[in-house]
Amino acid sequence: MARKPSSGDLFYKVAFDQRQDADDGFGNTVSTWVEKFQCRAGYRHLRGGEAVIAARLEGKHIQVVTVRASTATKGVTTDYRIRDLRSGETFNIRDITPNLDRQFIDFLVESGVADG
Repeated sequence: MARKPSSGDLFYKVAFDQRQDADDGFGNTVSTWVEKFQCRAGYRHLRGGEAVIAARLEGKHIQVVTVRASTATKGVTTDYRIRDLRSGETFNIRDITPNLDRQFIDFLVESGVADG
């Protein structure tokens, strides 16, 4: 059985960005990422499974980012992205799973792919 996450596992600081459309002043609409909030997070790298191994062959990195459940994190959808504030690496959110104890939320994320 997997170990339950704790606050001590939330070692990293991440930002949640949402895509927003804006007018560029010339009648065109451009999409930009806007930071919505920051919080502490923990990473869990996925090792096995056919889909994970196939993704590695394509240069993608699939992992799980765990954050404490809050009003802000409960409002996140797959339209957001997660950005590691230390390294600047960005992750596209593929799936969102609240933990059974409702204290933490797991985000299945993927790096090494185009934004979107």
